[in-house]
Amino acid sequence: MQFEEPIVTHPTQSPLFHAENAERYSRQTLIAEYERIHDCRLVVVFDQLMPYSVSFFEELIFDANREEDLHVMLVTPGGDGETAVRLVRSCQERCNRLTVLVPDQAKSAGTIFALGAHGIVMGPTSDLGPIDPQLSAPNRALISAKDIIAAVAEAEAAVQAKPETFALHAGLLADVTALMVQQARSALARSADLMKEAIASNPDRSKTEADELSKRLLDPLIDSPRFHGALLGANDAKSIGLPVERIDPASDQWKLVWRLWTKYLTLRHRIYEGARASKIVAPWPID
Repeated sequence: MQFEEPIVTHPTQSPLFHAENAERYSRQTLIAEYERIHDCRLVVVFDQLMPYSVSFFEELIFDANREEDLHVMLVTPGGDGETAVRLVRSCQERCNRLTVLVPDQAKSAGTIFALGAHGIVMGPTSDLGPIDPQLSAPNRALISAKDIIAAVAEAEAAVQAKPETFALHAGLLADVTALMVQQARSALARSADLMKEAIASNPDRSKTEADELSKRLLDPLIDSPRFHGALLGANDAKSIGLPVERIDPASDQWKLVWRLWTKYLTLRHRIYEGARASKIVAPWPID
């Protein structure tokens, strides 16, 4: 029997460059495999949704085919609701059908983004959350608008009841300015409009369908929740009218989604990535 040399496929990159970026190529290989199986384009966003996100996201879909489905794996603690609406509008103009994959959490602005999709794929670890606008604090952390308003209201009530506690409460709220409070109130008032705009961005929803869904979601997503970290699992999200597909954790789709997500989890960086584009933004410590 004649011995045959094994066929070795060499990467197009130089050996050292390929070795230094091996983890990126490993993630992109899984992305490409998902695309092959589900006949779509898949992009991954693991970051707060902020104005800069628009340019990084555009890099992932700038050459998207309008006849092709687009799947977005989204993991985010929230961010800017205006940005979320801009992103989902852009997606809907670039694809046939938009699906959001939520392996972990897509809170606040992430939920706004998901509202504009045709479908939301969720598994046992997936959670959406209240549409609760967040503001940047002096230390650049994100603070819930509801929390700012509630903290000031409680301090005012406490001082009225016991004026001698003024110095204590003034110290506790030293980083909160009148401008921040007004911004929080304005952002909260804008929440319902952002929700409606995101829902209406889906071109396959009639105006009547969009209006009815907006009315149905107003209480569970905006009015009733009092805690930014409140969870909305797949069954709850589906029960309030969201287009949720709860996939079996034993399915091949979920196993592939989870395998891909764990690569980003261990990366511990904010990142925007597709099969051919990749942008690591900054380190992101994960609790």
